[in-house]
Amino acid sequence: MPKAATRQKTGAKSTKSSPNGSGKTLESVVEAHQDKDFYEVEKAKAEYNARRASQLTAIKKTDKKLLRKMLYEMVLGRRFEEKCAEVYRMGKIGGFCHLYIGQEAIGVGSMLAIEPKDMVVTSYRDHVQAIIKGMTPESVLAELYGKEGGCVGGKGGSMHMFSKELEFFGGHGIVGGQIGVGTGMAYAAKYKNSGQVVLCFFGEAAVNQGIFHESLNMAQLWKLPCIYICENNQYGMGTSQERAMSARSIAKKADSYEMANEFVDGMDVMAVREATLRAVERARDESLPTLLEVRAYRYMGHSMSDPGNYRTRDEILKYQERDPIVLFKDSLKEAKVLTDKDFDEIEQEAVDAVAAAVKFADESPFPAESELMTHVYA
Repeated sequence: MPKAATRQKTGAKSTKSSPNGSGKTLESVVEAHQDKDFYEVEKAKAEYNARRASQLTAIKKTDKKLLRKMLYEMVLGRRFEEKCAEVYRMGKIGGFCHLYIGQEAIGVGSMLAIEPKDMVVTSYRDHVQAIIKGMTPESVLAELYGKEGGCVGGKGGSMHMFSKELEFFGGHGIVGGQIGVGTGMAYAAKYKNSGQVVLCFFGEAAVNQGIFHESLNMAQLWKLPCIYICENNQYGMGTSQERAMSARSIAKKADSYEMANEFVDGMDVMAVREATLRAVERARDESLPTLLEVRAYRYMGHSMSDPGNYRTRDEILKYQERDPIVLFKDSLKEAKVLTDKDFDEIEQEAVDAVAAAVKFADESPFPAESELMTHVYA
């Protein structure tokens, strides 16, 4: 898959066309992206393999400590969500629970490309993103349990992680609702001249909402430092993107607003990071927004209550063959950046962190009844 197929824009800074590692120009890759055949799993796998060399190049120019942190955050996110699935089935988590398994490269690649002062707003699939932004696994899992030790005292649950101190502003349950919020956050940053940029995450189904188009138009018109990241996991609940979207190139939709945009391989953490770095530079230095369409695949259902009968097991297995964590580990090993011992240590650190989170969540008390009406605005 192409690392960042940047479309040409009018009045916006763009990446120059260059070979993509498979003998094709970025323009030809974009054209392939618009063709229905691009969505076939085998073609996606072949295009990724053709670009393996560029991933290795990106790894070799990145600090080793950062690479280790990127891998650790991906593994931690995977193990955390696997544990969430386990304790949900045990009845320890109530309500909805939307897991991030398969999409870890998006959160890690993008959020480790920003500064701590930068703001993040996201959808209800928010557990791993909250941890990457700095929340402890203990506070996130306790929140899932509805316990007092949760990041918002057990009142938010799965879909509403929040930390003003960490500049993480949700966790929003309304499809596309956070896109308007993120646009407003970017306006505030520009108005206050704070130097902050905003990462606004949403799924591909939110693109069909009016707020998406209104926000992009406003952000480009007012030149707001907002990076819109569409986490395209190819299914809006149980409906395939192919059945729900007439123009399936989401990145291309930003052309209507003369906004910079890129299509990114969301299974390649280095591709996501590099695309985000370009967008951050554009936002911070020029106060210009960007739309990133980051294609990935969620291995689980839409939520824990979704059996996923609308897709075949073979389809899931084919995507698991290019799992973002396995691919990143293989590249790091090939680049001789990390050893097998390093990988074992990272895995154990993640397992221990999740075990500590479970212990904390189990032992944390439920909120007192007196807390029922606090923090309620009416």
